[in-house]
Amino acid sequence: MKNDSPRRTQRAQRKKGRFHKTILLSAFLASSAVNPMPRRLLAEWFATFVLIFGGTGVVVVNGLSNGAVTLVGIALTWGLLVAVLVYSFGPVSGSHINPAVTLGLATAGKFPWKDVPGYVLAQGAGAITASLLLALLTQKEPPPDLGTTKVFKDWVWECFVLEMWLTGVLMFVVLSLGVANSGIQTLGGFIVGGVIALEVLFCGPITGASMNPARSLGPAVVSNKFDYLWLYLIAPPLGALIAVGMWKLIYSAPTPTREPQS
Repeated sequence: MKNDSPRRTQRAQRKKGRFHKTILLSAFLASSAVNPMPRRLLAEWFATFVLIFGGTGVVVVNGLSNGAVTLVGIALTWGLLVAVLVYSFGPVSGSHINPAVTLGLATAGKFPWKDVPGYVLAQGAGAITASLLLALLTQKEPPPDLGTTKVFKDWVWECFVLEMWLTGVLMFVVLSLGVANSGIQTLGGFIVGGVIALEVLFCGPITGASMNPARSLGPAVVSNKFDYLWLYLIAPPLGALIAVGMWKLIYSAPTPTREPQS
């Protein structure tokens, strides 16, 4: 038994080392120091391309199939796509796949400001490329749109506030993962994907649950439908900035210390 103890200790240390090398919040934050900028921009472009093609693609398929996918299927598609992309591209670019998230991370001091323009351009280009491919593949039976985000009836300012709220919750969760224990961080991709899925279920029929300027930009540009695009370009970044402020207020507050008991 005594001889076994060092081996158990070594195995535990190796396991702990592997655990901490798992994709934690590095999926959003830590890649900038180890990967050159061109590689990170390519990863952001491709990850956003995959997200928008799959996410808006399922919306188009649902329309073409008379609702066969359902809202639940659409929500699960978006959530699972985000989870897969966080784990796949996180080690390279951080897998932001969302200009609002990039802006929020930079404002929180978790991402260099000098890299923000390149990331935002790569994300926008990825979204537009995805919508171009989707338009090409649906030429035989063109959908009325390419999964563009729409305002419910005339709920313009209501949708503006909802998009701010949705993105704020998402941003707060992303930042909170950075201070969570390593076990929670390891599940970060699924947690973020779960938030996306829940928010699509909640507000998909009302706002389209964009939470992402690139997600709204790509279909709008390719389908030439710019109605209320301004809302989806402004509200999500504003929501992300508000969430950063709230996160700082909550997590920067000093933790009270207990007096030692005599």
